Amino acid sequence: MNDEERFIEIEIKLSRQEDLVDTLNQMVYEQQKNIDRLDALCSALVRQLSEARNSAPEGGLAHERPPHY
Repeated sequence: MNDEERFIEIEIKLSRQEDLVDTLNQMVYEQQKNIDRLDALCSALVRQLSEARNSAPEGGLAHERPPHY
C-alpha cells in the first residue's frame, strides 16, 4: 500500500468518524430535550399533587362519606 492509498484510507476513516460524532451529538441533543420535558412534567405533577393536598379538607378525601348517605 503506497502513501496515497494510506492517506485516502485515513481520510475515509476520519470522514466516517466525523459522521458518527455528528450522529451521536444529535442523539444526545434529542435525549436532553426529552429529559428536560420529563423534568418539567414531573415538576408540574409534584406541584399539582401539592396543590391537591393543600386544598383537601383536613381529614382528607379518603374518609369522607359518599353523597348518597
